[in-house]
Amino acid sequence: MRTITAIKRVSLTSLFFMGMLAVSCSDDDNMAGSQVGPKNTISIENVLDGKPLVQSGTFKGFGTPPVILPGHSVSFSFNAGAGQALSFATMYGWSNDLFFAPENPGINLYNADGTPVTGDVSAQIKLWDNGTRINQSPGMKVTHPGVAETTAKNVMEVKGTDAQGNAYLAASQLMKATLKYTGNSGFTLTIENKSGGTPNETPFSPGVWTVSYAPGGDILNKMPIYTSGKPTANGLTNIAEMGDNTVLDTYLQSMTGVFTPLSPVLVVVYSGNNNPFYKEGEKDRGEGLSDLAQMGDADKLATVLKTKTGVKQVYVLKAVTSTVLLPQVGTNAGGKVMQQLEVSKGDRIAIATMYGLSNDWFFATKGNGIDALQKGDVSNMIALYDNGTKKDQYPGANIRVDLPGMSLTQSEPIKAVPNPNAFTTLPNIVKVTLH
Repeated sequence: MRTITAIKRVSLTSLFFMGMLAVSCSDDDNMAGSQVGPKNTISIENVLDGKPLVQSGTFKGFGTPPVILPGHSVSFSFNAGAGQALSFATMYGWSNDLFFAPENPGINLYNADGTPVTGDVSAQIKLWDNGTRINQSPGMKVTHPGVAETTAKNVMEVKGTDAQGNAYLAASQLMKATLKYTGNSGFTLTIENKSGGTPNETPFSPGVWTVSYAPGGDILNKMPIYTSGKPTANGLTNIAEMGDNTVLDTYLQSMTGVFTPLSPVLVVVYSGNNNPFYKEGEKDRGEGLSDLAQMGDADKLATVLKTKTGVKQVYVLKAVTSTVLLPQVGTNAGGKVMQQLEVSKGDRIAIATMYGLSNDWFFATKGNGIDALQKGDVSNMIALYDNGTKKDQYPGANIRVDLPGMSLTQSEPIKAVPNPNAFTTLPNIVKVTLH
């Protein structure tokens, strides 16, 4: 649960959006009129070290120490797409080792109809016992750290009373959690301490929060902070016993980053001075590139390219078991496809593949492609482009459908995606080699 190996249990077919990529197929036949010549083999790999968490961060109060006192509140903002959930943890300050957190996999962020959840979500928050300290009667007089359990117990929900018989109100009576949708896949959560005047008055400690990837609607890491019925781990004890969020934050940050499959790869061998399917600074030509950039479907574009003068070979290359090229997961290598090409002097090679967890980004060869007779690693000839047909959102936390009052459709020129960009900094993802 607390390592990236959780991803391994996700079905490969769930790692992309339904109907998005499964229709692509390979065209292994040379096109009429192509000349038999030297052979070159192209390989395309997804070399991304995939991470399970889209975003993570911390929150705290404003005093010294920075606890959230009764009557006070804190807010933090994040991005999330359909199927994703928000998890967080903060200490019940006047206890020995209790903490507040949503029940796994976290707070639901979207309704069944795809609209964002807004308003009071306090009912999804629970009170948990970390299992490492014997609980005293909660209140200002609790001594910290207190008496350690002889044998540490598992994390368990506190349902009215703890193991020592101390009574607690429901978490939703002590903490109010309110979601606000800010547009373009953005949310703000406000946590309010409303425990004042109750039998369970308490400050809340600095905390951590995180959002996990959910390609295909299946959350990759459903238990990023704790697992009910299992021992505490990864620094949660520091929060539950001392209100120290630094250790768990460091752990979560190590699990946070980029995760994306690549769509089946379009490979074109052609002659001439111009890339046959796009030009930076021009708008999408309506020939099928938008289908590739938005849905990972290269079939329409492949069909059109076969009719173009100078185009000699067109292929759509799929990974054997998963169709898409998955990123590296733990010790599992990323997806890879290969194709032998028949090329002549003066031929060029162009490729394109969708950045899967985006609205309309695609990787493609720069300018007029690659010299087809070249050998070696040519990854420096690949760049990431924005197709300009869908509004950009946080990659991996994006909404793919129009919501009431918000249309994603646009018509802008194709342009390179800067790195770092407005959302994140991207590591190396695509490796292309000519053998």
